[in-house]
Amino acid sequence: MLIKTLVVGQIETNCYVITDEATRECAIIDPGADSNAILNYIEDNRLTPRAVFITHGHFDHTMALPEVLAQTGGVPVYIHARELETDGRSASHLRAVPDLRFYAEGDEIKIGSLVFRVLETPGHTRGGVTILCGDAMFSGDTLFHGSCGRTDLGGDMELMLESLRRLSALDGDFEVYPGHAETTTLENERRSNYYVRYANSDFPDQ
Repeated sequence: MLIKTLVVGQIETNCYVITDEATRECAIIDPGADSNAILNYIEDNRLTPRAVFITHGHFDHTMALPEVLAQTGGVPVYIHARELETDGRSASHLRAVPDLRFYAEGDEIKIGSLVFRVLETPGHTRGGVTILCGDAMFSGDTLFHGSCGRTDLGGDMELMLESLRRLSALDGDFEVYPGHAETTTLENERRSNYYVRYANSDFPDQ
């Protein structure tokens, strides 16, 4: 498995291209902006996109989607159904996607030999998901290095804490690829992330 991180847009969103190196088939996670950078990487490496996965519907994770789809033959786009329950800007343009599919807890999608598994992790948004593939965790705007996604723009802090608690309880360790900023590991976040520790009741209520 080859993971390419492309930092796109003014908010510096992490778009990921995950490739099965044997087949050159790939999945794109969160094409937020700079479609040319995403498409050039795919073309330069002779990759065949098979799906786009959206961790949540905010504009900075989805705005390059129309251009990417136009140049990749309209591959299926996966998102949680709750992300379309608002009338916001992102929901509006996502509804226009020709092959929009809804994934939910426990769903598995195969790209080449890679299996992507969906975990529902609401908090930042109602339908936010985390995607696992092997020992990689694509956490969207749920878990960050040393932090978590904000909940003051329509999110829910109680749901966020539940999601962080759930991620930290997963067996083993994962390389965490968040929606913004640098990668980390789940074990590191278990030890040092205030919000993860708070979710696990390591701190008294303030």
